[in-house]
Amino acid sequence: MLATLPLLEQSDFPALFRARLDTLQVNLGYVCNQQCVHCHVNAGPKRKEVMQGETIQQVIDLLTSAGVTTLDLTGGAPELNPLFRHLVREARARGVRVIDRCNLTILEEPGQEALAEFLAAQQVEITASLPCYLEDNVDKQRGKGVFGASIRGLKTLNALGYGQAGSDLVLNLVYNPQGPALPPPQDSLEAAYKQHLGVEFGVTFNQLYTLANMPIQRFGSMLISKGQFEPYMQLLKSAHQDHNLDSVMCRTLISIDWQGYVYDCDFNQMLDLPLRLEARPRTHIKDLLDINLEGRPIVVKDHCYGCTAGQGSSCGGALP
Repeated sequence: MLATLPLLEQSDFPALFRARLDTLQVNLGYVCNQQCVHCHVNAGPKRKEVMQGETIQQVIDLLTSAGVTTLDLTGGAPELNPLFRHLVREARARGVRVIDRCNLTILEEPGQEALAEFLAAQQVEITASLPCYLEDNVDKQRGKGVFGASIRGLKTLNALGYGQAGSDLVLNLVYNPQGPALPPPQDSLEAAYKQHLGVEFGVTFNQLYTLANMPIQRFGSMLISKGQFEPYMQLLKSAHQDHNLDSVMCRTLISIDWQGYVYDCDFNQMLDLPLRLEARPRTHIKDLLDINLEGRPIVVKDHCYGCTAGQGSSCGGALP
C-alpha cells in the first residue's frame, strides 16, 4: 500500500483547538467481514488487531471520570470484538448514548444471529454504511452480494422498530462517493434514499450522513496509483469553508485505537498522528483520567481539508 502521510505533512490547514470533550470514538479492532475499497482503516477478514479486556475497562473508567455523553464504537466490524456486548452494557448502565457503526452484513455472520435484538434491547443507535441505494454501485465498492445482505439487515432492524416513526430506536445511513468527488448535498440525497429504499424495499431510516472520502490508507493509495491524489487534494482545498472549522468533530471527540492510544480523530489514528499531551510522544487512555483537554491544540495535516470542504464532513455527516 502506498503511504499518503508524506504527501500530507506540509500543510497550511488552519490551527484548531479543543472544546469540551463529549464523545469517545473507540476502534475495537480492524477485523471485519468486509474489505471495502473506500475503507480508511484498511480493515478486513485477515486483520488480527482486537482491543483486549484491560483496555476495555480503561474505556469504561474514562466514560465515568470524563463525564462523556456518547460512546461511538467502530472498527473493522466492532461487533466482532468478543467484549463488544460487555462494553455496550457497561456504557448504557451509566446512561451513555452508544452508537454502533454497523456494516449491516454483520447481522448475518455466524454467531451474530441475536445481535440485532441485543442492540434494540440496549437502545443502541445504529449508524450503518450504505454507500448508494443502487445494487451495482454498492457491490462494486463493497463486494458482490453486499447490497442484498444490507437490505435484509435493514429489514431486520425495521422489524424491531429501528428507523420507524414514533420509535426511540435510531437508524442512520452513511453515504460515501464512489471516487474522488465531494458528496452531493445531504438533504436532497437523503430524500432520494428514502424514496428509493421505501418504494423498492419497504425500508425506512432516520437520517442520511454524507461523508467525504479521506485521502489516506486504502483510498489514498488508490488515488496515488491512479495519479489522482493531487487533483483530489486540490478539489478539497478549493472547496474549503472557514465556517466549518467551528463544527469539525475533532474539537469535541477523541479517537482511541485498539491498543488504547489516543488521537484527535479516527483519520489521525490511521495516519499514526497521536494526540499531543505535554512531552509524551504518545498518549494512552489511562493518561487522560485526570486531564482536561479543553483548549489544547489539535494535530492537523492536509487531509483535514476533507472535513471542511463544501458542506463539511464528519462522522455525523454534513456539518451544521
